[in-house]
This record gives sequence, C-alpha cells and structure tokens, in this order.
Amino acid sequence: MVSLPRLRSRKTVPARTPGELDAMAAAGAVVAAALRTVRAAAVAGVSTKDFDDAAETVIREAGGVPSFLGYHGYPASICSSVNDRVVHGIPSADEKLAPGDLVSVDCGAIIDGWHGDAAVTFGIGSLIPMDEALSAATKQSMEAGIAAMIPGNRLTDVSHAIEQGVRAAERTHGRRFGIVAGYGGHGIGRQMHMDPFLPNEGQPGRGPFLVAGSVLAIEPMLTLGTTKTRILADEWTVVTSDGSRAAHWEHTVAVTEDGPRILTL
Repeated sequence: MVSLPRLRSRKTVPARTPGELDAMAAAGAVVAAALRTVRAAAVAGVSTKDFDDAAETVIREAGGVPSFLGYHGYPASICSSVNDRVVHGIPSADEKLAPGDLVSVDCGAIIDGWHGDAAVTFGIGSLIPMDEALSAATKQSMEAGIAAMIPGNRLTDVSHAIEQGVRAAERTHGRRFGIVAGYGGHGIGRQMHMDPFLPNEGQPGRGPFLVAGSVLAIEPMLTLGTTKTRILADEWTVVTSDGSRAAHWEHTVAVTEDGPRILTL
C-alpha cells in the first residue's frame, strides 16, 4: 500500500480546478469555432491568408486574442501547413490553394488569460486515397492518446497510446506512416506551451502522473514517408525532408474522474 505522504509527493502533470477547466473550455470553444470557419472557407482559389483573416475575426469577435500572433515573433493568428509542410506554415496572400491540396491548420486563442489550442487537417475538394488515409490515421492516433487521459496513467502512457494508434491505423490502411521526430504535445493553461513535453511515441509508464484536472495538448503529426524534417528560411515552416505529405490533428484535453474532457470541441 502506498502511503498518503508518498502519493502527495509524486510528480504530477499540473492540475486545474473545475472552474479553471471551464475557463479553458471557453477558450477552446473559440478555437473550435475559428477552425470550423476556416474549414467552411476551404475552396479552390482561397489563400491561406484568407484563412488567417477569418480565424482572427472569429477570435476577436468572441473577445479573445490569438495565441499565435506575436508569439516569439510569429506573424499570424494561425499556422497553415500545406502538403509537405508539417507545422508552423505562415499564411500568405500569395498562396492560393488548389484542388487536392492537403491542409493542416493550427489555431490558438486566449480568453480571460486561458489558452485553447487545436489543429485539423482537411482537403481542398476531394483528396487522393493516400492523403485521406494519412489524415484519418493522424486523427485516430490523437483519439487513442485522448483515451489514455485518465487518472493514474503517466505521461508516456499517452505517448504510447498515440504510437499504438498509429500502428493500428497502419494495419487498417495497409501502409506505414512516419511519426514526425522531435515534435509533440505539451502542457497548456495560462501559457500556450508549458511543461511537460508530450512525445508522440515511446515506452509507457514514465514521466509525471495524470490526476483529475491535468491538461495536455495532444497533437500527433504523421507523414506518408520520413520521420525527419527541416525548417525553411523563414525560420518557422517545418517541412518533411523527403517531400512526403504530412497531417496534424490536435485537441486540448483534460483528465477528469469521469474520463477525458476535450476542451476544444
């Protein structure tokens, strides 16, 4: 039997109160609304800057502030990563989207000092089957990670669940997917990026414990090829080193006694 003092001293992922989780869910709802607006505007000929303008309008009209804008000098309210771009793509008025493009959009918002952070991947028109499979596999692995957000689990139990979700998707789709190396999820609260870092693969049973109120941003990034990336000259955009396409899904998720609570629905 573990003594009460030992339970109190074990390292945990920081916990939020029920009221703080509700405040984070308010920020998350704004993020979700912004992403819905972007997806509704996803037609051939639209620019990624159009997506950025639409998302920022939703966030500000809700009384929020874009988490990304100005973050370490980042110049936009969303990250728009097209085809072989993995994350941190900078929106541009010159980038017009074409049928078949695979687009990942990452968005964050601050409401009353609390952050929400989420990402989705979608196509411009119909996607080829490989890209559909890639996006579905990435979402499936995120959902596997979400399911592991229960009291008593440890940080890398979530990592391992994400990895196992990828392997299950590989069996479903009959192909391999690359888990992007060096990128993953994170703690979140009154700052957008907080400890701990959450790898998207690894052995279970390591790292701090999850308790009711612990919050993590869960965000797998998969490719149709390599696990390796490079950063473009803009010092932000991350692309696959072999030019293969990438997908990115993310939710901000809290641990509760009743199961995982997605705060960015």
